[in-house]
Amino acid sequence: MSNDKIVRYATRLLCSHQGSLEYRQLHRQVCNSFDISDYDLCYILRECCRFAVVGGTEDRTSYTEISPDCRIIARTAVRLCKDYPKDRCADCEEGLHLCKYFVYGNCRFGKGRKPCRYSHELSSGHNYEVLRNYHLLDLDQDELFMLLLQNDPSLLPEVCVHYNKGSGPYGACTFKASCTKLHICQHFVQGDCMFGYKCKRSHKIELDDQKKLEERGITRENIHNLPSIYRNIYDLKNCSISSIEGEITDTAKGPSVSERESKEICLHYIRKQCSFQEKCIHVHFHLPYKWEVYDKSSWVELHHMEEIEKAFCDPENTHSEGSRPVDFLEMTRNSAPVRRLSTASSVTKPPHYILTTEWVWYCKVENGKWIEYGLPDEKRKVSSVTSKELEQAYLADNNAEIILTKGHRQYTLSFKDMYQRNPKHNTKRKVRRRPRFVSEKAVENKRMGKSDFALASSSTTKSFPENWDMDAVPETGYKLIQLSFSSEEFKEIQDLFLKKMTTATIHKIERIQNPSLWEVYQWQKEQMKKKNGGKDVDEKLLFHGTQKSLVDAICSQNFDWRICGVHGTAYGKGSYFARDASYSHSYTMCTSGHRIMFVARVLVGEATAGKTSYLRPPCKDGNDTTFYDSCVDNKYNPSIFIIFEKHQIYPEYVIEYSSSSFLTF
Repeated sequence: MSNDKIVRYATRLLCSHQGSLEYRQLHRQVCNSFDISDYDLCYILRECCRFAVVGGTEDRTSYTEISPDCRIIARTAVRLCKDYPKDRCADCEEGLHLCKYFVYGNCRFGKGRKPCRYSHELSSGHNYEVLRNYHLLDLDQDELFMLLLQNDPSLLPEVCVHYNKGSGPYGACTFKASCTKLHICQHFVQGDCMFGYKCKRSHKIELDDQKKLEERGITRENIHNLPSIYRNIYDLKNCSISSIEGEITDTAKGPSVSERESKEICLHYIRKQCSFQEKCIHVHFHLPYKWEVYDKSSWVELHHMEEIEKAFCDPENTHSEGSRPVDFLEMTRNSAPVRRLSTASSVTKPPHYILTTEWVWYCKVENGKWIEYGLPDEKRKVSSVTSKELEQAYLADNNAEIILTKGHRQYTLSFKDMYQRNPKHNTKRKVRRRPRFVSEKAVENKRMGKSDFALASSSTTKSFPENWDMDAVPETGYKLIQLSFSSEEFKEIQDLFLKKMTTATIHKIERIQNPSLWEVYQWQKEQMKKKNGGKDVDEKLLFHGTQKSLVDAICSQNFDWRICGVHGTAYGKGSYFARDASYSHSYTMCTSGHRIMFVARVLVGEATAGKTSYLRPPCKDGNDTTFYDSCVDNKYNPSIFIIFEKHQIYPEYVIEYSSSSFLTF
C-alpha cells in the first residue's frame, strides 16, 4: 500500500463532501478501504500539503494526534491562470487554462450555439499536465471545481469587512446594495459567532447577494454550499498564516477568534509600515490609544477620544467630562461597558521604540495629591521603587504584592487591591496606574520625526555583522542580498541545510539586512546576558518553513506567533523552529516548483520541555519572577524550539529551493 493512493483517495472523499470532513468521518471511510493505522493516517494528514487540519475540542486517544472532531480540509496550489488567454502566459505550472464560469457551473456561452472563447477542456494538453503534476487526475469535474472554489481566491467575492462593522442593515459599508462583496457575518463564516440567531448580521446568503452570485454564473447548488465553502476558505487562509508561526500545530483546544481578539494597537500600523495588513492580529488605529463602548452587539468608537484620554491620564479624575461621561473606575458609560485599547507597554520594548504606552504609577498622599512613584512627595521623601519598576513587576504578575520603602518606613503595595499599606499602622493609600498623555499632534510629530525603530539618539553606535554589505544597509525596512554560490557564507548555510535535505536543490540564498530588527535582537541579547550573570546566552541557527507570500512580512517585522489563527500548538503558543531542515520542509508550500525556508538566529537561552497550554516559558524552581527563556520538544535531545518573545529571533537568511516527495503534492 502506498501513501500516494491514500492521499489521492482522501482528497476525493473531501472534495465530494463540500471540501472537508471531520477526522472521525474521514478516518472511518479511509480505514474501510485501506489497511492503515491511526498513527500512519495522522502522519499523512499532518505532513502532506494536500490537507489542512483545523480545530478540534474533543480529547485525543493515546494512539492518535488528531482530535475526532478536527476538520480535515482539502487544499491545493493549483489556480486558474490569471494571464489566460492572453499571449503572455508562458506555460504556467500551476495555472489551469479554463473558463471561470465553467468552474462556477453555469457558463452561458458553453450551452449556446456561440462557443465560449475560454476553454472548457480539462483534458487539453496544458490542463492535463497541470493536473498530472499535482496528482489531481483522479478527481471528477465536480470534485475538482469544489477544490478550486475553496483554494483559488480569485473565484469568489470576499466577505465585506465593512458590512461587519457599524450598525444598520449594511453595517459600515458605503456601497450598500451595490457592494460587490458578500454581506454575511464574518464570525458565522469563521464558526465562532456567539450571538446565533440573535446576530444582527446575516447568517445566510441573502436574496440580493444570491442574485449577484447568479449573475456571476454561480449555480444555485454552489450558492447553497457557499457558507461551508467560505468556512473552508477562512480556515485554509489561517492555516497558511500559521506557517509563519506554528510549524507544529496541535489539535488541542485553542481560543476562538473572538476569544483571542487583540486589545493591543499595532505599532507598525501607526507608522504605516504593517506588512501583515488585514492578517495582523493587532488593532489597526492611527493613535496609540482607542476608546470604545459596547452597544449590545459590537464595540463602537467613542467620540471626543482625545479629551477622554487626557482626562484619564490625570490620576485625580474618576470620570471624563461631558453629558455622557465615562466612569474610569467602573469603565462604563451609562452602564454600557467601556474599554481602552493601547499600544504595548513601554517597558516591554527596547528604549528606542516610539509610540509605546508609558504607564505611570501614582500614590495618593496626605494632602490629597497624587505623586508618581520615584518622585519626591510633599515631605521630599522618595519611594525605593520607580514607576517603571512597578510596571515591570505588574506585567510579570498583576496579583503580586511589592515591598517598598520611603524614608525609614516600609510599605506593601498590592496590585490586586491597588493600595499601598503601612503594615505597622495598618493604614492604606490608594494607588492608580494611568498612561502618560500623548496628543494626536504629538503622535504625528513622532511619526514624522522617526521611524518605528529609530534610535533615540543619533550618537548611538551602530554595530552590524561583518558579513553585511555596508552599501546596502537601509535606513528603514530591509534589503535582501543574494549570496554568491562560491562564497564561504553560502557554503556554510548550504552545508547546514543539506545535512538533512540531501536530495534538495538550492536555487538561491539571500541574506536579510534589517538594521532595526538586528538592533532589537542585540538589545535582547544583552538583556538576557545580564540576567544570566554576565554569561553568554545559548544562540543557535535554526530553520523555519513557510510560504513565499509571507517572506516580506517576516523580513520586515519578524516572526509573530499571534498571526497563526485558531490552532493550538504542541509545545506552547509561540514561534516554532527546527534543528533539522527536513522537519521544516514539511511546512513549506510549493510555488512554481520552488519552496521557501528561513534560517533564523535564535536566542534559545535556558530551555525546558514545553506544553500545549503554555503562553510563555514556565517559571524556574517555583520562582514566579524567574522564567525559562524558551521551550523544547525534548529537554535532553531537543530538535524543536519554541520562542515566545520575538526579540529573541533574527531572521538571517532566506533559502529558495526545490525538492520532490509525496508529501509535497
